[in-house]
Amino acid sequence: MEILAFFIFIVISAIVHEYSHAWMADRLGDPTARLAGRLTLNPLAHIDWFGTLALPLLLYVSTGIAFGYAKPVPYNPYNLKDQKRDPALVGVSGPASNFILALILALLARFIPAGPSFIKIISIGVYANVLLLVFNLIPIPPLDGSKLLYALLPDSAWKLKRDLERYGIFILLFLIMFGLRIIYPIIQFVYGLFIKIIVS
Repeated sequence: MEILAFFIFIVISAIVHEYSHAWMADRLGDPTARLAGRLTLNPLAHIDWFGTLALPLLLYVSTGIAFGYAKPVPYNPYNLKDQKRDPALVGVSGPASNFILALILALLARFIPAGPSFIKIISIGVYANVLLLVFNLIPIPPLDGSKLLYALLPDSAWKLKRDLERYGIFILLFLIMFGLRIIYPIIQFVYGLFIKIIVS
């Protein structure tokens, strides 16, 4: 039951995550995602059969730590109004949606009278969103955190940006295989903050 709940929450949260990217890009002047049919909460428009379904389930069963992803939302940064700031806003909108979802779920568990089973299921939803929030803020391409990093770096750091774009996927794969123990304490810390809302 817990695995099923986690699976459902991670799929829904990943879809909201990608929708948020599409919504923010459209608001900032880039209609690419909308024209591609991605400005929608319809799961069929966003689900990646491996990243959204198989990967999180396999990781959760095998390690207890899981993340997933939906199909990345296409966008053209040259359509955005501010070429330095707006890509960061598009990038951070996804993790921000997971923060909001985690907060809403925590408040529901706090204020809706229900038994321990309900609170446990809701806590799993909080955990799923914290996973997506923390993991996607890692500043390595193609994750959302890289867009925020690029906005903060000076223009003179273009070589670093180039190298990150070139080798980011390899760094990310190395991190997934060998560095989850580094990320896990951060996930647990953030998750604990939301749990305090529920139990305080």
